[in-house]
Amino acid sequence: MNGDDAQSMMESQYIQIHHRHNIRDDQCTSALVKHIKAPVHLVWSLVRRFDQPQKYKPFVSRCIMKGDLGIGSVREVNVKSGLPATTSTERLELLDDEEHILGIKIVGGDHRLRNYSSIMTVHPEVIEGRPGTMVIESFVVDVPEGNTTDETCYFVEALIRCNLKSLADVSERMAVMDQTEPINRY
Repeated sequence: MNGDDAQSMMESQYIQIHHRHNIRDDQCTSALVKHIKAPVHLVWSLVRRFDQPQKYKPFVSRCIMKGDLGIGSVREVNVKSGLPATTSTERLELLDDEEHILGIKIVGGDHRLRNYSSIMTVHPEVIEGRPGTMVIESFVVDVPEGNTTDETCYFVEALIRCNLKSLADVSERMAVMDQTEPINRY
C-alpha cells in the first residue's frame, strides 16, 4: 500500500466515523478534504472559534454572537457582496475540543441554504516530515426548487473549497511564524 492509498483509507475512515448525515431524497451531501501544512493545534484554534469565522472565511465580513460560546449558541453572520445572500443565522451544534469536531446548523438568513448542517473535523498527520493537519468538512442541505442536486452540491462545495483554502493559507502563515519543528522519524 503506498502513501496515497493509506491517506485515502484514513480519509474514508474519518468520514465514516464522524461525518454521518441523515439524508432525505430532496437533499444533497458531500465531504471535502484539505491537507494543511500546519500543526493540528494551530488549525483547530481557528476552526473552533465559532464567534470569529471571519478569521479564515473570506465571505464573512462580520459575526455577532447571541449568547455564550456553548452548544446551542447562535451567531449572526454578515456575508460580503458577490454571493446571493447578505446574512446567515447559524447555531453551534457540536464543539468537541478533544476530538476536534465542530458542527453547525443554519437556522435562518436571506439565502437558499435550507436545512443546512455541516460537520468539520481536524486530524493530525505528517506532511513532508512536519506536523500537518487533515481537515474534513461535510454537509447536507436541501436542494432548492428549480435547482438540481448537482448544481446545489457544486455551489456549496465551491464555498467550502474556498473556505478550506483560506484556512490553509492562514494556518500555514501562522505555522511559518511559529517555526514548528520537524518530526524526527527513527
